[in-house]
Amino acid sequence: MRVLILGAGAMGGYYGGRLIEANAGADVTFLVREGRKAQLAEKGLVIDSPACGNFQTPVRAITSAALAREKPFDVVLFTCKAYDLDSALDAITPAVSATTAVLPVLNGMSHVDLLNSRFGKERVWGGVAKIAAQLLPDGTIKHLNDWRALVFGEQSGEISARALAFANAFGSTAVKAEPVANIMQAMWEKCVHLTTVAAMTSLMRASIGEIVRGGGADLMLEALKANSEVAAREGYAPSATFQEDYGRMFTDPTIPYGASMLRDIERGGQVESDHIVGFMRDKAQKYGIPARLLDISYVHLKAYEQRRAAGRL
Repeated sequence: MRVLILGAGAMGGYYGGRLIEANAGADVTFLVREGRKAQLAEKGLVIDSPACGNFQTPVRAITSAALAREKPFDVVLFTCKAYDLDSALDAITPAVSATTAVLPVLNGMSHVDLLNSRFGKERVWGGVAKIAAQLLPDGTIKHLNDWRALVFGEQSGEISARALAFANAFGSTAVKAEPVANIMQAMWEKCVHLTTVAAMTSLMRASIGEIVRGGGADLMLEALKANSEVAAREGYAPSATFQEDYGRMFTDPTIPYGASMLRDIERGGQVESDHIVGFMRDKAQKYGIPARLLDISYVHLKAYEQRRAAGRL
């Protein structure tokens, strides 16, 4: 399969690197900016993963100027922050043919309708990535724990031959790549999980464990309940297993887990306030679901954006 990966950051770089690790001859191309292209040319793609094994390899990286000269791609792995969505869509459009599958692994749900409108629902997979990683200043992709799942599928619910082929391309690597029939359910459950942890750890500027040790277990569960109710109203009520697993996680005083949004705030970076917390807050208001913690967290994030824009961080 010919695979194009938008970006070679924490997520795209990790999954793309593992694809190459599975097969040294894998046809994987990274679409990057000039600075990252130069970094990859000098050092290659570097993954630092204590849990799943380190890996370093030369990679093929191109910029958008060269994309129009490429042959069609079978899969485009679409990784970006939601605030870069419009420009990222423009960047990958030349790579999308009638038979290309576009696999977005963005946070939240707000991107799905936009991709369907641009490329057609039949070309757009649903996707969920469960990974905690970050791109270090020297270009190393630091894998932070043992999460490395990639779940995807046709929006129609079909387990297609192309989805099976993409899963098989990961071979025996650490990545748990799985095509599923209920991808929209998986995406909504991920949205509930992510919005809960993003809203609360950003608001409290602390990990889940720190929040719980500070007396906030009930608040974590309150946020989880509101977000779960939104998903249920959308027709994708989280399963009993999901509720049990995340109820346990969000009341665990030992867990060091915090959202990437928290790390973005701590470094003074841009945040996906509207696409994650704002999206769920708007849905809660639509359905009349009490979600005061979402309201407070959203205002907190928007106030942070105001201070950041004014250079006051």
